[in-house]
Amino acid sequence: MTPFRLTAPMIAVMRVLLAAKKEEVPTWGLEICREADLGPGTVYPILKRLTEHGWVTSQEETAPNHRGPVRRFYELTEVGNQEAANVLSARDSIRDERGWKPRGL
Repeated sequence: MTPFRLTAPMIAVMRVLLAAKKEEVPTWGLEICREADLGPGTVYPILKRLTEHGWVTSQEETAPNHRGPVRRFYELTEVGNQEAANVLSARDSIRDERGWKPRGL
């Protein structure tokens, strides 16, 4: 399997998924878009890559209690939770060592 690139949008999506996992709150695609401040054309391909690598699982809601299409909920797997936390921790550590100032992340 081809490794994925760690881009700013990927980091933003991972942060949203980690926060949702920590709060034990299910999150759906458009909610991730809103929280990460990214469009669906960016977020959904990232979710697909994370799913293909086993970091994320998804499922459709079983009992929609809202108007509109059925939502698909996304959640980090245990592997994804650990890997995302490791990646973000390493990135933050490198950023701090080099004195980089994050732009929006």
